[in-house]
Amino acid sequence: MAQRILVVDDDRQILRLISSYLTQSGFTVLTADSGDTAMHALRREKPDLVVLDVMLPGRDGWEIVRWLRSDPTLSATPVLMLTARVEDEDKILGLELGADDYLTKPFNPREVVARVRALLRRSGGPSVAARVLQCGGLRLDVDGHSLQAEGAPVDLTPTEFALLKTLLENPNHAFTRAELIERALGYSYEGFERTLDSHIKNLRRKIEPDPARPRYIETVFGVGYRLREEA
Repeated sequence: MAQRILVVDDDRQILRLISSYLTQSGFTVLTADSGDTAMHALRREKPDLVVLDVMLPGRDGWEIVRWLRSDPTLSATPVLMLTARVEDEDKILGLELGADDYLTKPFNPREVVARVRALLRRSGGPSVAARVLQCGGLRLDVDGHSLQAEGAPVDLTPTEFALLKTLLENPNHAFTRAELIERALGYSYEGFERTLDSHIKNLRRKIEPDPARPRYIETVFGVGYRLREEA
């Protein structure tokens, strides 16, 4: 069965363009042109991924991401945000709210398809063999795509899951930002290194007993990040 993508944008031309490229790539495409319509579609259809514009009539993209991540039945849905806003602060806000990836307008529709495929690879599909990665109070079930921290379940976005999995698979290895992005996400592109810190901040908020004094994900100054095995 074809994976279903919800594309949300109030620009009908952009909706048609993205829908056409995704359909040609084998996806089933659903569309919405407002925040309220998008929320109804998410509840009703539960798509495999959302391509979401920030500036929408009614509820904006940031509000939808915040709502999506708070709903247990939808919180794992990958989100690719589209926006005409190019400021880093806007990108960081979207990522901190739980978006997995970010594209600024104008964009190449082929890149939208590539990002969608990469996000879906990170978020779905069982592993070849069941695996559980552990460190201290963290227990990451790779096959079940779930995390427990100190015995309590923790919801992660697909990007957060991929980053934590890579860190757990390579304890005490000091990753550069570029290396961590490439190993975890399978691709890299200009600008993502600046927003990686937002994903790490979100991860720490979810898994660290005291995010201000990280026990697990350690900053290696002048390099990047590593997971402390002795945690």
